[in-house]
Amino acid sequence: MRYLKVLILFWKAAIASELEYRVNFLLATLSSVGNLAGSIFGLFLFYSKGYTFKGWSWEAALIVLGIFTLLQGFSATFLASNLNRIVRHVQEGTLDFVLLKPIRSQFWLSAHTLSPWGLPDLIFGSAIIGYAGTKLGLGAEDYLLSAVPLCFGLVILYSLWFMLGATSIWFVKIYNVTEVLRGLLEAGRYPIVAYPTAYRFFFTFVVPVAFLTTIPAEAMLGRSQINWMIGAGVLALVLFFVSTWFWRFALRFYTSASS
Repeated sequence: MRYLKVLILFWKAAIASELEYRVNFLLATLSSVGNLAGSIFGLFLFYSKGYTFKGWSWEAALIVLGIFTLLQGFSATFLASNLNRIVRHVQEGTLDFVLLKPIRSQFWLSAHTLSPWGLPDLIFGSAIIGYAGTKLGLGAEDYLLSAVPLCFGLVILYSLWFMLGATSIWFVKIYNVTEVLRGLLEAGRYPIVAYPTAYRFFFTFVVPVAFLTTIPAEAMLGRSQINWMIGAGVLALVLFFVSTWFWRFALRFYTSASS
């Protein structure tokens, strides 16, 4: 409960601060519309000539795109606004003040602020999923079933991003590394079957993009296998605990700004 109260205070202050620049919301909306239009157009190029990804109709592929857009909104709202600042805290020495606070440093660094400018992606992603789901005749139980692997995917994404941010203690400037991760995650806008076999292996077992979009989409469509659902849950738990351990390990090498 103490952490929940602190979280509410964090987010109230962050929203009050961000709303001083309300034009940014309009700009963020226009940017989201442009990105979404480009994504839909890219998908349309495949399906306009009669080509389809094996086992994925146009509406089913839109489900994957909608989930990908939701993840983009989640990243912009909660992850980028927090985890990208880890590098700056290390560079400027303000991580010292974070470590001195009577609260877990990982919690503070992960939830201290949020950016409402990711809300357009969350709205548009939900709209695409709702449209495609209506066309496919999906019910409320289908959406609820996909919420489980989707939550696992969010934990996986957070854990990977946080561990990359933690490496700034050694390498200091790692902005390009996080951009590489975001670039790899772009593969999630299409079903995993859209890629050759070697790429499918890479995006499943090396960079687990398939667990972020394709598996939640398959769960929503009612064709997910239970072993993949269990695998997503195990991977999420393992990566989360590894990220916690890795942060504590990295702090052993942090010498602080004053030393």
